[in-house]
Amino acid sequence: MRRYKVAIVEPATLVAEGIATIVGGSHEGEIVGLVRNTTELEQLLRNTEVDVIIAAAALHRDLKACAAIEEIPVVGVLSSLIDDEATRKFASTASIYTSAEELLRIVRRAVDAPTEHNYAESHELSERERDVLILVAKGYTNKEIASELNISPHTVISHRKNIVHKTGIRSVAGLTVYAVLNNLIDSEQL
Repeated sequence: MRRYKVAIVEPATLVAEGIATIVGGSHEGEIVGLVRNTTELEQLLRNTEVDVIIAAAALHRDLKACAAIEEIPVVGVLSSLIDDEATRKFASTASIYTSAEELLRIVRRAVDAPTEHNYAESHELSERERDVLILVAKGYTNKEIASELNISPHTVISHRKNIVHKTGIRSVAGLTVYAVLNNLIDSEQL
C-alpha cells in the first residue's frame, strides 16, 4: 500500500509536531513538509508531491488565496472558534481534541474522497440559487417556486441540490436561518 504524502501548515510548533507524530507514525502517512504559513506551503508544493494538506483552520483566508492547492484536499485543524462558513471550505475538519485514531480516519477519508470537495471550490450561491433559497425560506413548495421563477420543477430541484451542496444545510429551517443570517431575506418577511 502506497503511503499518502502529507504537508502540515501550522504555526503552533507543538500542534504541528503532534500532528506529524500521529500521521507520520502511522503506516499510512508520510510527512513531506511541515511549514508555518501558506507562503512556505507554496514553496514546498513547487518541488514536492502532496496528497493531502493538514492546516490550521485559522489560516482559511490565506489558504483560499493559495492557488497551488486547488486539487489537493485540505483537512482543517480547529484550535479556536471559527465560523461555519470557513469550516465548510475544508475537505474535513478535526480539532485539537480529536483522538489520534480519528485524525487518521479523517485524513484517510480526505485522501480517498473525490477531488470535487477541495478547498478552492466555490461555495458562493449563484443569483438564481439565491432566488430559490429566498422562496424556500418563505415556505414555497418546489412547484410554487417553479411557477414564481418561470422554470421547471426539475430545475428547482437541481438548484436546491446545489444549495445544499454549497451550504451543507439540508433542512428548510436551516436554510431559512442561513438566508436570514446572510441578509438574503429579512426575518420579518417570513
